[in-house]
Amino acid sequence: MIHGSAPANVGMALADVDTPALLIDLDAFERNLNKMQSFADRAGLQLRPHAKTHKCAVIAGQQMALGAVGVCCQKVSEAEALVHAGIKDVFVSNELIGAPKLERLAAMARLASVRVCVDDAGNIDDLSRTAERYGVTLGVLVEIDVGAGRCGVADTGSAVLLARKTAAAPGLRFLGLQAYHGAAQHIRAYDARRKAIQQAAARVGDISRMLSAEGLDCEIITGAGTGTFVIEAKSGVYNELQCGSYIFMDVDYGRNRIENGEFFRAFENSLFVLTTVMSNNRPGLAVVDAGLKAVSVDSGLPLVHDRQRVNYVGASDEHGQLDTAQADDALALGDKIKLVPGHCDPTVNLYDWFVGYRCDRVESIWPIVARGAIR
Repeated sequence: MIHGSAPANVGMALADVDTPALLIDLDAFERNLNKMQSFADRAGLQLRPHAKTHKCAVIAGQQMALGAVGVCCQKVSEAEALVHAGIKDVFVSNELIGAPKLERLAAMARLASVRVCVDDAGNIDDLSRTAERYGVTLGVLVEIDVGAGRCGVADTGSAVLLARKTAAAPGLRFLGLQAYHGAAQHIRAYDARRKAIQQAAARVGDISRMLSAEGLDCEIITGAGTGTFVIEAKSGVYNELQCGSYIFMDVDYGRNRIENGEFFRAFENSLFVLTTVMSNNRPGLAVVDAGLKAVSVDSGLPLVHDRQRVNYVGASDEHGQLDTAQADDALALGDKIKLVPGHCDPTVNLYDWFVGYRCDRVESIWPIVARGAIR
């Protein structure tokens, strides 16, 4: 899915990188990787990071080399791109509906360990028939709606019925419960965030105990995100964490309020969009070449990094506007500016390459192999 040549070469000075470009500060990135894996190890939990954040087989491989058991994906095409690039354990933490997707999932299970979510009895039948036809076994987790109001079943009875049906279905193996509360990741107040996850954990714990009473033990209870993983870890219910954004962070996660000492703040911004000043002929305004096609604004505008009193204030397709009226230093044509994306995941999906740098010099170029994988 790579569409163009890389904007940089290894060894190049950061100032010479063509823009817009997606940068990774490798020192901060590596500290983020190690901090999360160390947390999971100390807590005695499995880490299965979400690859929808980076869509990159190189990064997935680094996460697994440190101890992650595999990765999560949201789309079968995302999982395919990673499996074909060498990642051998993927969980499509989503429902897959329709013969084309199920056929591709089953074919992929001949190459890697594959698991998927269900929240519908008919979907279980379709998965079972497809798995049998391909001669594979698919791991299946019943998804619980723990408060996001999206996919998953909300009541215990439905969860038990789906688990029973999965366990009895040829070609399928019941593994446990998917219990990710996406909406809770961005609840700003810590106490409200904690309450949402505690309520989710209580519900999932009840379902797990009822399943165990029927002889359907949950090998895996998985969920958690960058904004809440400490709370899930303390719950005694979850045994697998799905955090994704911790490797990069973004403006939106930076808005979360925290308790003193909350582990969340251990992570650093490591992802930046590098952009160039392309016009400055109006007082107090500079225009850069990173607009809507270079940085996602669904969670708000990006922040300007390491430039005092310079603010990104507007975006059109190909242009970004910087308010420089209060800037300490004037911006000149050709100046390179780093932006912290408002939302890392959709920003990554706009690019073909990561440009990894250390000490202002390019050290690595990594392809974003699952860029645009939306099916």
